[in-house]
Amino acid sequence: MNLQVDELKQRLQIDFSSAKKKIDIEALRDKGQFWTPGWVAEAMVSYLFAGDKRTIFDPCVGAGAFFQAAKNVAKSLHQKIKLEGTEIDPVTLKEAIKNGLTEDDLSSVEIRDFVLNAPTTKIDAIVANPPYIRHHRISKNVKLELQNYSLKITGKKIDGRAGYHVYFLMKGLELLSDNGRLVFILPADVCEGKFSTMLWEWISTNFCIDAVIAFTPQASPFPKQDTNPIILMIRKSKPKPIFTWVLCNRAGTGELKPWILSNFTDTPKTDIDVYERTVDEALRTGFSRLPQKDIVDGRPLLDFATVMRGIATGANDFFFLTKEKAGELRIPANFLLNAIGKTRDVEGAEITEDTLEKIDAKGSPTLLLSLDGRKMDDFPPVIRNYLKKGEMMGIDRKTLISTRKPWYKMEIRSAPPFLFSYLGRKHARFIRNKASIVPLTGFLCVYPNNTEQNYLDRLENALNHPKTLENLKLVGKSYGGGAIKVEPRSLEQLIIPRLVLREFDLEH
Repeated sequence: MNLQVDELKQRLQIDFSSAKKKIDIEALRDKGQFWTPGWVAEAMVSYLFAGDKRTIFDPCVGAGAFFQAAKNVAKSLHQKIKLEGTEIDPVTLKEAIKNGLTEDDLSSVEIRDFVLNAPTTKIDAIVANPPYIRHHRISKNVKLELQNYSLKITGKKIDGRAGYHVYFLMKGLELLSDNGRLVFILPADVCEGKFSTMLWEWISTNFCIDAVIAFTPQASPFPKQDTNPIILMIRKSKPKPIFTWVLCNRAGTGELKPWILSNFTDTPKTDIDVYERTVDEALRTGFSRLPQKDIVDGRPLLDFATVMRGIATGANDFFFLTKEKAGELRIPANFLLNAIGKTRDVEGAEITEDTLEKIDAKGSPTLLLSLDGRKMDDFPPVIRNYLKKGEMMGIDRKTLISTRKPWYKMEIRSAPPFLFSYLGRKHARFIRNKASIVPLTGFLCVYPNNTEQNYLDRLENALNHPKTLENLKLVGKSYGGGAIKVEPRSLEQLIIPRLVLREFDLEH
């Protein structure tokens, strides 16, 4: 029996209540706002038609973008098509009617969650743009249920940072019939996240990867959204060592659809670049990244430095203060540290005292209230009063802060010689810390093994060399607009090319 929609909402802990309500992009596609554009949807369903599929299943029908695309392609090919699917939110199906679908088109759509309450029969052709629900919005109980599901079908528990869209992909592949086809458009983190190695080893061992389509920032189907999309085309058949990888260079291109309908045999003109890649190389490089035929010759950053994330305060509004605010509160200087929290506050390649003065002049915070673990009564009265005010505000009950003993004890970082932006939206760079500040979580702390001045100068040049920065795409997670997010352990694996090491006398 299908789960009722209210129960599904409760289990996922997502609010579907209002089409007009502004919902976090990472939580849910708002109505009509994130649906797949027609030029992409028709190209995607063409993969199913090229496989001679006549029944098309969409596990998250929504406003009906793929149903409409399937009808359009079927009409152009003079073929009949049957539409089936599931949808968790029946209200969005009304949008599908407004968008031109009929009651008959939606007659085989069931109200159920495709992952938690999946269909019981095998499916021959699946197309989807699953909701991008990130892991921190999934309840602990559901996350455990999902991880147990992963263990059941792959033999391994997937990392807890996998979003709900990852499980849509896994469930779709599990339900494919023999020689069935699946085409999904997903965020690139499905190929780049902490969980991706295990996921793709399972996929490449059990399925045939036909094609992967990536997009340049200017060609993105979702140009206003903070995501880097890719399209996966996978069959339930014997794996092949070679697959086709495509980079789409122009939004709205008409080249994708006929190329896919030809089963990838037609020669595209100018809008898409087609590569032949080995699965082994893509597993090393990442399926969402440009092919790398040769392993980069060089050494990882870990040979020269260690990386840590910046300080997580748990409540920047409370602990991260402007000079004016700290003065009003009369916080003693020995409880304050110079700090930087926002990457946009650092325009150049270094942080100096002048940088801090400019930030101060804008009225932005530059002082971190850094308290140790002593009892509250052992602090000066001004600190005690401020902490008591924080308790009245509920600061001590915030998720991260509530795990600290005592709650006001701040993480400690020594001032790192270099900072790196955690999520780079402008040009990525290593920033020299000449003001001895401590960074918050907008930055990563880079601690070289050698802190001699001349060595730091040479290392700075090597890290900011274009050939080194070019390798960031091999270790980072890509987002919309060309932004790259790099975790501490990933940054330690950044390869500094050997020729760069030689240039700056760092080879030994």
